[in-house]
Amino acid sequence: MRLTDDFKDEIRARIRLSDLVGRKVSLKRQGREFAGLSPFKKEKTPSFFVNDDKRFYHCFASGEHGDAFDWLMKMEGLSFMEAAEQLASAAGLPMPKADPDAARKAEASKSLVEWMEAAQRFFSQQLRKGAGADARAYLERRGYGPEEWERYEIGFAPDSRNALKAELIAAGAKPAELVDCGLLISPDDGSAPYDRFRGRIMFAIRDPRNRLVAFGGRAMSATARAKYLNSPETPLFHKGHNLYRYPQARRAASDPKSGARGLIVAEGYFDAIALDRAGIGHAVAPLGTALGEDQLRLLWRAGGEPVLCFDGDSAGQMAANRAAERALPLLEPGNTLRFAFLPDGKDPDDVLREEGPATLKEAVNRTRPLASILWDMEFEKEPLDDPDRRAGFRKRLRALLFRIENPAVREEYQREFDQRLEKSFGLVRQSGRRFERRGVTPGARMETKRLVETGPVPTRLRHLILAVIDYPEIAENQAEMLAGLECGQLGRLRDVILDLMSDDLGNGPEGVRKLLINLGFEQILRRLDLERQPMRAALGGDTATAIQREEAWTRLASDYMEHSGIHKKRQELRSRLAEEIENDDADTLRGLMEEHRRGRAKRHTVNVPEDEQG
Repeated sequence: MRLTDDFKDEIRARIRLSDLVGRKVSLKRQGREFAGLSPFKKEKTPSFFVNDDKRFYHCFASGEHGDAFDWLMKMEGLSFMEAAEQLASAAGLPMPKADPDAARKAEASKSLVEWMEAAQRFFSQQLRKGAGADARAYLERRGYGPEEWERYEIGFAPDSRNALKAELIAAGAKPAELVDCGLLISPDDGSAPYDRFRGRIMFAIRDPRNRLVAFGGRAMSATARAKYLNSPETPLFHKGHNLYRYPQARRAASDPKSGARGLIVAEGYFDAIALDRAGIGHAVAPLGTALGEDQLRLLWRAGGEPVLCFDGDSAGQMAANRAAERALPLLEPGNTLRFAFLPDGKDPDDVLREEGPATLKEAVNRTRPLASILWDMEFEKEPLDDPDRRAGFRKRLRALLFRIENPAVREEYQREFDQRLEKSFGLVRQSGRRFERRGVTPGARMETKRLVETGPVPTRLRHLILAVIDYPEIAENQAEMLAGLECGQLGRLRDVILDLMSDDLGNGPEGVRKLLINLGFEQILRRLDLERQPMRAALGGDTATAIQREEAWTRLASDYMEHSGIHKKRQELRSRLAEEIENDDADTLRGLMEEHRRGRAKRHTVNVPEDEQG
């Protein structure tokens, strides 16, 4: 199978060559390049260089020269296809299947890019003509003159359904090609295609390979249905895989003189441009939506610690929280985020125009780490002035921790949160080694006694908790579901089990049991042990494999959570019924009673043990 040039270029664009080479050669930055001792010939003075922008390495001592493919082939003895498979996996790209039309499709893709470039030239010309007068006035009011129009590839789409179409068809384009690259809209009724962008200031969007693949358009009319309109998904353009000004920003970040520690992400096109005009050339922007996983990987691929820059208002804080949560499963050593907030109600363009580049630079350099954003996000949800709320706060922090997939990073975040808890409330996790040093306090014994004497615990909940003690791997693999169980009297035991798993101190079921006994849970464990035989039966019996047990546990937990939700809703309905009976509202009463009846019917579709039926 022959790989297309497009596919190879995509791999080269996604793989940071200095990272790949740096696994075998100690590299140090020298200007825009990285230098190290030749891996091909013994030497005392570095003559081996890697250039991420140009995506090649060169060894002056031996004359060796190549790209990522060549590096793996020479250093690991791989064939070209083996190197391609390894690089494609690292880049998150599936290997293409054999396709007899691959060459034709690659040629068609090049043709679409050429029409996108032609469209950009048309938009640029229109901005300078009579039809672009209002757009020019708007841009000039914001401080953008002809030099900025050229530098930032800003143009104007006239308010016409056929202006761009006529221009490009006259140049040889086919209407179907212009529909394919998102420049024309093809109506569902089969009528003639027409221009997608009309009466808008246009911004060119380039992919990591610097190909012009899309446009973003800002409406000039106050009555336009959408202030911003982006190109649709096309064979060239996938919104989640691109960032505005990414090629230029990555190039700027690689310049040591920039002082960049990573790319800066602004919220909009004008914001990214404002940062560049302030001397912060390593700025990008998402394309009208929140940052996605592939866009986060793009940021990390450019190196350093990306900074997400938001407005200082509540909407900016909410956007920061969403980005922080989205990043959790992707965190790895060296892959993190920082956050910067501008003064309330101002974006980078406002700060640049009103206060100047120095103030904007200062604001962007005032960053906060990801851990701080996560802490504040949960800390500010409610007052933490009593033990129950503080326990809820700790539970929410723990849920965030379990979304971090890398164990080394998760451990460091847990340590950070523990230190903050101890500093803020004098709280530390009573788990594992820490508690062994302190011993069991009378308070823990009293709490255990209270838990034992409080009354019956639902059968399925006893089975679920005992199962994660006997089979700790279930607690590790299903920590998020375990954390979400309504455990009532067994809530503290569940929390301690989660702490033990995140500390990696369990050392098998016997180790978990020993630590729980040391923590004062011996009486509860004795009571749970009475359920061992039915618990194991519920998980498939003694012959069940680990996978079968875990699948059975998740089904049991899902049923329990569903029943808990139904039971909670029934309690709420009962309270509302009591209120309406007191108020004598007949219509509302009939509606509530019907809702209550449906709830009881649904409850009986789930297999509920007798001791859990309310």
